Amino acid sequence: MNSNVLIESFAEFARSKNIDRPTMMSILDDVFRTMIRKKYEDDSNFDVIINPDNGDLEIWRNREIVDDNSEDIWDFDKIPLAEAQKIEPDFEVGEEVAEEVKFEEFGRRAVLMARQTLIQRVKDLERDNLYQAYKDQVGEIVVGEVYQVWGREALILDKDDNELSLPKGEQIPKDRYRKGDNIRAVVHRVDVLNGTPKIILSRAAPAFLERLMEQEVPEIFDGLITIKNIVREPGERAKVAVESYDERIDPVGACVGMKGSRIHAVVRELENENIDIINYTDNLELYIARALSPAKLTSMKINEQTGRVSVFLRPDQVSLAIGRGGANIKLASRLVGMEIDVFRDAGDFEEDIALDEFSDEVEAWIIDELKKIGLDTGRAVLAVNKEDIVRRTELEEETVEDLFRVIRNEFEDEAETEAAPKPRFADDENGSTDANNDEAVTETPVAEAGADTTDATVANVEATDAGVAVTETTAEQPATATEAETEPQKNDDSPNSGAAQ
Repeated sequence: MNSNVLIESFAEFARSKNIDRPTMMSILDDVFRTMIRKKYEDDSNFDVIINPDNGDLEIWRNREIVDDNSEDIWDFDKIPLAEAQKIEPDFEVGEEVAEEVKFEEFGRRAVLMARQTLIQRVKDLERDNLYQAYKDQVGEIVVGEVYQVWGREALILDKDDNELSLPKGEQIPKDRYRKGDNIRAVVHRVDVLNGTPKIILSRAAPAFLERLMEQEVPEIFDGLITIKNIVREPGERAKVAVESYDERIDPVGACVGMKGSRIHAVVRELENENIDIINYTDNLELYIARALSPAKLTSMKINEQTGRVSVFLRPDQVSLAIGRGGANIKLASRLVGMEIDVFRDAGDFEEDIALDEFSDEVEAWIIDELKKIGLDTGRAVLAVNKEDIVRRTELEEETVEDLFRVIRNEFEDEAETEAAPKPRFADDENGSTDANNDEAVTETPVAEAGADTTDATVANVEATDAGVAVTETTAEQPATATEAETEPQKNDDSPNSGAAQ
């Protein structure tokens, strides 16, 4: 292989990798000087002239002429007079000799080694450029094309055909990709494995939702509204805490848009993920109440030393606070940075039994497991699905079924006791009895019409089959029961009324 073929092939390869001309010249010069050092031990007295456009290469060796009997004839930059006169008879001692070194003199092995070195240097430079480019883009959205889909990851190609990785754990569970699909994802991190950078993308990271909202909400992009925190269960639910620096701007309304116009594109991109947008506040109690939306709290106890919060809710609000699969309470805990324990407030409702009362039939460790997730009464346990209890505790399914059986039996026994016939009492001094006076009185809980809402600073964006449903909670006063209207009685002074004759 001559120098022309080597340089032309390298130049074409470097251009295909978008290597600029100065960098390409630097690599060529470095490789050829490495060849020179291997043969002549030093390259300081060599000139390397390269023209990559037409493949020209010239290597000149410069040496000073010394007397044949001089002690310096063995120096790398000296040449004896007799040897110099073979090149040009007119040379004299003290003059400089410039001798051209042919590329073929280095040997075939050195030339092949130079070719491999050139290719490797370009690949190293390409990897370094890739690492530097994506290291600065961590947290930013990139668009790529799906090239290959495997069980554990998907291979994505960017606009420059760089290979990016989208692991299964960073995908939204509802995502289904096919080769050729265009997808958007955020650059999650850049790893270096054996000197090769690996770009990891993510669609499940909170940063992906944050960047999407920046694109759809101009106030966030301009800095008028800031996103304080985002927590997600990818594909299921997300909670976003926002705050406005301008009192004239409603951060929740601005993020949702008119009839959900702004948030609609975000929900669609996230495979119909339900998004709760919450107005951030420094008031911890109010912040926790907003985080547990759509559930309505009756009271709470905060222990800042242990980092736990005990919230009390009406029985019909417990399932809303926990959410499907426990998603709502887990996201709320992560959003406020504290562990939230949910307790059922049974003050105005039917009689309940504390779990400790079942200690003779239920082991203590099982009761402790239930208390850890906020279930401290029998009816609170029955209000939660068995699957949710198994998922959120270390209890097995058979244990939970036995627990449900014990609790139900206890309530059934109490109901039978309350339904037993009442004793008859004497109605008069003569000891006569009247069975008709024994009327059973049953108290029925009355549902309040219009429970208090948290405030007007929470918007729930839920995905439906027809699109996106946006519900903004507003402050309402509890509705009172309407008194029954009775028909006015007839006037006794009417002509038809009067005493019997």
